[in-house]
Amino acid sequence: MPAVTAPDILALPRIGAPALESRPRTVAKTVDSMRTLEGGGFPVRRPFPGAGLADGADPFLLLDHMVAAYEPHEAKGAPWHPHRGFETVTYLMDGTFVHTDSNGGGGVIRGGDTQWMTAGAGILHDELPSEKLVMTGGVFDGVQLWVNLPKSAKWNPPRYQDIQGRGLKLVASADGGALARIIAGDVVGHAGPGRTHTDITLVHASLAPGSQVRIPWQQSYSAMAFALHGDGTAGDERRPLRESQLALFGSGGDYITVTAGPDQHHTTGQMEVLLFGGEPIGEPVARYGPFVMNTKAEIVGAVEDFQAGRMGQVPAGTEGRQYAPDPEDPWEEPEGSGQV
Repeated sequence: MPAVTAPDILALPRIGAPALESRPRTVAKTVDSMRTLEGGGFPVRRPFPGAGLADGADPFLLLDHMVAAYEPHEAKGAPWHPHRGFETVTYLMDGTFVHTDSNGGGGVIRGGDTQWMTAGAGILHDELPSEKLVMTGGVFDGVQLWVNLPKSAKWNPPRYQDIQGRGLKLVASADGGALARIIAGDVVGHAGPGRTHTDITLVHASLAPGSQVRIPWQQSYSAMAFALHGDGTAGDERRPLRESQLALFGSGGDYITVTAGPDQHHTTGQMEVLLFGGEPIGEPVARYGPFVMNTKAEIVGAVEDFQAGRMGQVPAGTEGRQYAPDPEDPWEEPEGSGQV
């Protein structure tokens, strides 16, 4: 981790220093993550949803940082479940996930890859560790972000995007000490490959100790920075930002700032930060588990449609499975293991 790097960061396009007349966005608050279990029992660090952000995260609904060092037979995923009314964005930095959905989408997600699933009117899917990861153990490190859909798009047909790491746009900070991977949105004319229904920007940045990244930011967008690994500060005012904390930037201003502390202890030797924000939707939100709509009646309808099988069917032979094969990296029983 991270899987997507550049052999020479100094050869990348640079994010220029802010113009003299530009104003920074200040940090409104920082939020600690809660630690819980999700899916079939895998650990996550979750800064929101929660009362600490109120409406400041709009158009985002949830952020989970999935990070674990698994022993053999410990890895778990999320067995078959439904979604309606929003998009799930899963970005991996290390490990392997195998995704299957009832619409025929899916595939293997490896370090650096992103799966972008638009649930829209409704879909069933599972996200499972590869058989090899389950059998041998290993590190898993990734995030899942839920992006709300406006009322006009909640009934769109489901859509799946397989965004491989090599397709991300890589840029460097002005001081050359940070590598930014643009997954979606536009950063000073450099666009990420993700196609979005809701206008957002999503960036994974790796900052060398003591380095700083200042990214121009759409004034109307919400703006957040989540410290995946390592410690530093957020904003030009250098508000402390510790690992697993999220900084919510206030409105106004033309750019956001993150600065890495002088000492970093993650395996990469860098501060790893997720930067994201988007155009607030500003519509009523009714949510129940995996359904996010605008009214309670629509939630009741979603539950009824799921129970009646109108969100799709689980493909034969995949019911109840706890892991999935990786066709490009299959697990083979070692000789002399004694397994039959």
